[in-house]
Amino acid sequence: QVRLSESGGGLVQPGGSRRLSCAATGRTFNAMGWFRQVPDRQRAFVAAISQSGRSNVYADAVKGRFTISRDNAKNTIYLQMNNVKPEDTGVYYCAGARSLDARAQAYDHWGQGTQVTVSS
Repeated sequence: QVRLSESGGGLVQPGGSRRLSCAATGRTFNAMGWFRQVPDRQRAFVAAISQSGRSNVYADAVKGRFTISRDNAKNTIYLQMNNVKPEDTGVYYCAGARSLDARAQAYDHWGQGTQVTVSS
């Protein structure tokens, strides 16, 4: 059974940092990504990484602040979030895909999500 499990969410002060993790079991994905969602809005792309870890893409809103990485020995990806802003608040989902892509419809497996709240 394929399963993606996120962890690391919580309350973060503006300007602070947080690291999210997503462990995959049952399958190795060619690409994995992070998306975030707030109420009444569609899921928005955050970052994605290839299986090798040598290729990645970021949403403009997080470039220079967030870093996606991957540990293939653990079949886990991470999202290091630095200098967070209130607009980074949302439920963060990790997902797996056959190729590196920023479109949600390219991802066929999703985790349950972890809440990140940026507030003082």
